[in-house]
Amino acid sequence: MASKEHELVELANAKMYYGKYKGRFLVHVPEPYLLWMKNRGFPPGKHGRQLELMLEIKINGLEDLIYPLIKK
Repeated sequence: MASKEHELVELANAKMYYGKYKGRFLVHVPEPYLLWMKNRGFPPGKHGRQLELMLEIKINGLEDLIYPLIKK
């Protein structure tokens, strides 16, 4: 699998590891909460980059591309 494809599958299966939405898939974290996090500053590292990317996906209405990639 190509690196970008792997990255998207990894993003689809990433979960919040702290806070109000701990344990939820990032795609299930509400957009207003992601915007709030953006205003406060996303955490450093991979998780922060994933949160930022998920916000962009939500802003552009692309969540439906993420749901089929979630591994049940």
